[in-house]
Amino acid sequence: MSLESKHFETQAVRTQTDKTQFLEHSTPMYLTSGFVFEDAEEMRAAFAEEKERNLYSRFSNPNTTEFVDKICQMEDAEDGFAFATGMAAVFSTFAALLDAGDHIVSARSVFGSTHTLFTKYFPKWNIETSYFAVNEVDKVESLIKPNTKIIYAESPTNPGVDVLDLELLGKIAKRHNVLLVIDNCFATPYLQNPIKFGADLVIHSATKLIDGQGRVLGGVTVGKKDLIREIYLFSRNTGPALSPFNAWVLSKSLETLAVRVDRHCENALKLAEFLESHPKVNWVKYPFLKSHPQYEVAKKQMKLGGNIVAFEVKGGVEAGQTFFDSIEMCSMSANLGDTRTIVTHPASTTHSKLAKEDKLAVGITDGMVRCSVGLEHVDDIIADIEQALKEI
Repeated sequence: MSLESKHFETQAVRTQTDKTQFLEHSTPMYLTSGFVFEDAEEMRAAFAEEKERNLYSRFSNPNTTEFVDKICQMEDAEDGFAFATGMAAVFSTFAALLDAGDHIVSARSVFGSTHTLFTKYFPKWNIETSYFAVNEVDKVESLIKPNTKIIYAESPTNPGVDVLDLELLGKIAKRHNVLLVIDNCFATPYLQNPIKFGADLVIHSATKLIDGQGRVLGGVTVGKKDLIREIYLFSRNTGPALSPFNAWVLSKSLETLAVRVDRHCENALKLAEFLESHPKVNWVKYPFLKSHPQYEVAKKQMKLGGNIVAFEVKGGVEAGQTFFDSIEMCSMSANLGDTRTIVTHPASTTHSKLAKEDKLAVGITDGMVRCSVGLEHVDDIIADIEQALKEI
């Protein structure tokens, strides 16, 4: 039986680079900047790309290759390239594929740094972006222009955990012959595979759940081979490559992705259900709560609901500050997807650079809390959130 025909968990554990002469059971670290050649002809042929082999770790390395191969198998992608961070993956993907004068159609709910790329930096190169609201996917077609090159979205979104209909976006992209690029960071390849719904490229910040323990930075883009080729050539020359050490860590992390994410999701759903009935909470959003506005879409395209719960405490800024100051066990950090539960105030941290009207347009209120639910016992997570809410 081929590895490709085996289950997700087996692929994650058993996908490996070729063994060395020592026949190691676990892939070693290849901490080298370069690789040597037997003679001048071999070196010439390698740089002419007549033979696929490692030349320099900015281009490729056995550790980064193994990591990318695993993500490609999980996402049913043809090829991929690994980056130093998730934002390096986002920027390099767009920079490699867009030309001056091109146009992007994007969901309005995107990570703050991505929004900054679209509104501050890309306009320098005459690249324009038009936004659509997450609940107005039916308006996407009206935003497409003759120079539109990419439709872009996160699903679930950061930080509001809204869910976009990937199948609908895929059909729109195909109908208009534009690329569909999906940030799949919150779902991971274990919970959702956008390529199956029509995406051409999928991006991950591997820093989050893929690592899962808050140790290293990383990013990856996978998808169609011809598109990845352009991304590879751009990255080979601009240098945002993932380090071999971080690739080794991330590849090992993938071996436990399924069991970790199962528990993350189980804990997150229980916390969301607790918060939904709490008198000091205005609203709760979690994809697998029946009250979520895109619940049916989430059930169609996701295996489980993920580890992010968004909610709003009553009382605005002052109540929010009291809540965060009262947290005892959970961490206050801008990161997410860690073994440790993290609470974040998006309005003053991850999305603080957005104008107030832009925050409100994507559901970021002064009292909004983004909770990345960890792997502690769920009763302890709930107890800490509950005692902090009592102080409001």
